[in-house]
Amino acid sequence: MTNNQFMLIHYHEIGLKGKNRGRFERRLMTNITRALKDVPCGKLERLSGRMMLALTSESPIDVIRERLSTVFGIANFSEAVVAKRNIEAIRETTWALAQKADFESFKIVTKRGDKTFPLNSDQINRDVGKHIQTLSGARVLMDNPDLICFIEIAPQRIFIYAEKIPAPGGLPVGSNERAVSLLSSGIDSPVASYKIMKRGVKLTYVHFHSQPYTNRNSQRNTEDLVRLLTRHQYVSDLYLVPFVEIQRHIMTRAPASYRVILYRRAMLRIAEAIAQKVDAHALVTGENVGQVASQTLSNMRAIEEVTPLPILRPLSGDNKEEIINEARRIGTYQISIEPYEDCCSVFVPKHPETRANLEKVREIESALDLAPLIIQTLEQTKRKTFKF
Repeated sequence: MTNNQFMLIHYHEIGLKGKNRGRFERRLMTNITRALKDVPCGKLERLSGRMMLALTSESPIDVIRERLSTVFGIANFSEAVVAKRNIEAIRETTWALAQKADFESFKIVTKRGDKTFPLNSDQINRDVGKHIQTLSGARVLMDNPDLICFIEIAPQRIFIYAEKIPAPGGLPVGSNERAVSLLSSGIDSPVASYKIMKRGVKLTYVHFHSQPYTNRNSQRNTEDLVRLLTRHQYVSDLYLVPFVEIQRHIMTRAPASYRVILYRRAMLRIAEAIAQKVDAHALVTGENVGQVASQTLSNMRAIEEVTPLPILRPLSGDNKEEIINEARRIGTYQISIEPYEDCCSVFVPKHPETRANLEKVREIESALDLAPLIIQTLEQTKRKTFKF
């Protein structure tokens, strides 16, 4: 591999940030560096509207592609070569790139960001296209050609490449503040976590379990989910909360139909305490309006009353099929469908309340003695750290 080969990294949303753009670009550079920390490659540079990662003869292209495809903030990236700043060099470099492909049709797409270059985009397209057509015999085709050669006329450099590799887009993790995600080992909450990380938010995870009344599968599955999601933010803390004593207390003292609501109110109080500890400014859940009994609007209102923190519900308007498809796409689905017993499946009534009366919830809860149990539970909570 010659030293004029690079990964050309494009972002989109960061480019709209105006005066704050530099801060987002620096965070993206930091995250790219962390994603590739053990991968041999050259210098990462920030250019106008893009970034350029130099490749070396030791650079493992497949590994670099896989790592970059997980970095939030990157819209797409390409394995590119640099041409000299004249039309003859552009022709020859594009032809050299085209010769690596098997094609019967092609087109040239030029983006002329540097308006000082003497030819405009259309002139470059026609000139280079004629050259490729003469040498290859292939036809020019505007719709769905076998090969697309991209030419970027940037200040100081001209990049040529034949593939745009999609990345997740969004904002780089760490460019926004921290939130706490209530993570079960099911399908929904990992997808919700992914969506919020994509907005630049760094997550701390909280998982509630009911051992020894349930097996360790939910905890093990959750750890696997956090391990996978950590590839997007590089370091994650998971708080494992023993919830069974609170559940038993509620079960023996509260009407059966209101148990799930009271469980979830206690969960939010615990999550809020952990959020205060880690300086997080919001909670994240995988709730979806109407999906289960506890997720009606009345119940959500009764549950969220206990915390002043905003509760982010990125899946609230999605249906189950949409959530499953997204879980498959991001790689969490196979972990989430592993057998497990969720803490909320323990001591759950057959007919839970679907339209909770807030005054009644307060009245029932006032007869409970949850405060010392919550303190005890927080003291028994364990933290695990995961690193990518």
